[in-house]
Amino acid sequence: MSSNEPRSIDDIEDEIAELSARIDAASYRLLTLIREMDERVNWEDRGCRSCAHWLSWRIGLDLGAAREKVRVAHALASLPKLSDALRRGRISYSKVRAITRIAVPETESDLLEIAEAGTASHVEKLVRLYRRAESADEMDKAQEQLEKRELRYHYDDDGMLVVRARLTPEQGALFCNAIQKAEKALFAKEKEAQGDPSVSAETSTSTPEVSASQRRADGLVGLCKAALSDGLEGKTAGCSSQVVVHVDAEVLANKGGEGRCELESGSAISAETCRRLSCDAKLSSLFEGKDGSVNAGRTRRTISGALRRALQERDKWCQFPGCGCTWFLQGHHVQHWADGGPTDLENLIRLCSFHHGLVHEGGFRVERGKDGEFVFLSPKGERVNHAWRDLLEIDEPLAELRRLQEAEDFVITAETSVPHWEGEQMDYDWTIVEMMHSAEANRTENNFGSG
Repeated sequence: MSSNEPRSIDDIEDEIAELSARIDAASYRLLTLIREMDERVNWEDRGCRSCAHWLSWRIGLDLGAAREKVRVAHALASLPKLSDALRRGRISYSKVRAITRIAVPETESDLLEIAEAGTASHVEKLVRLYRRAESADEMDKAQEQLEKRELRYHYDDDGMLVVRARLTPEQGALFCNAIQKAEKALFAKEKEAQGDPSVSAETSTSTPEVSASQRRADGLVGLCKAALSDGLEGKTAGCSSQVVVHVDAEVLANKGGEGRCELESGSAISAETCRRLSCDAKLSSLFEGKDGSVNAGRTRRTISGALRRALQERDKWCQFPGCGCTWFLQGHHVQHWADGGPTDLENLIRLCSFHHGLVHEGGFRVERGKDGEFVFLSPKGERVNHAWRDLLEIDEPLAELRRLQEAEDFVITAETSVPHWEGEQMDYDWTIVEMMHSAEANRTENNFGSG
């Protein structure tokens, strides 16, 4: 055949099929690397919120697609048969992505058989119907749990009140969170009382140590008191939310300076945390005299309205490389005002709350370069750049993939990922029922065997 003659359709079809299967096999390797990256939490060194955010920054993936790849990567860790099929290019990433939404070890074999026989459309529809069936089953279970909820109590022979409750999972979670919060509050009060000089040593040593279960009981009583004091009606809910920090000027001016730096509750915080909170906040100055007198200064806002609008116009999103977040943005002083930094546009940059915290407490730094550009440095002193990649130009992508995969213990051809479907109709109802029965039978067998 002359080199000038066009390739046959059969040759083009075969190359498309083989190249697609090889790309799927390469996707398996990509997913294993993503899982390793996420498990080792290397993305934190780049100032990213999660592995998905790192993928979005580093290789330009859409954030939603990046989250899916991380999810699938972790799901495959417990599904060895599906993993091997993807590694060999026998099923596509599209099928694997759909299957991992419902797959468990008990149904893995059934789903793999369907994926190899059917098309991606078959798999997607089966997964959709299976999730709908599971949802209906879960709704029935939730309704049954709701009907079983109860709370009973009676006084025992010794005069103690005995309480027994059955709550739905969400009610139970709410109950546990409330008890834990009340328990922590009581524990903090106990510690505060122990450190109070007005509490005598005799009193503190004569008090028996309180167990965790006793503290939970006290927490429950505290919740009841709050309810009886109109807490349920929300009469105190109108209070505005604010964080009050008391800090000495020496602490703000010098990170190593000694002095007061604490929340209104008395909890100490680091000077750097205080600097972050005061970067873009309403400040009230209090001048305390040596005689103990206190004079309140005027409240001032570090960033004026006009300056804030100019900053918003210039920095429409978080300026940390690769972030792009557009909500909960805060103004950050590159040179903090406590160090003499001016509150002007050249010394301000907008950061999201996450990266604002990294710059102050996380060891990251932002500096103003000679050309006026903001430069971010990691805790190791390395510059954090916006992601870029050289474009890899490969004249023959199929030949390149063949070269990379030639050492594998399997052969990929144009027939590797071809579905076995011959046009017959799939009985989705029967398939779903059989999968559920199979899953239940395997779970029962495993539970019996482990007993």
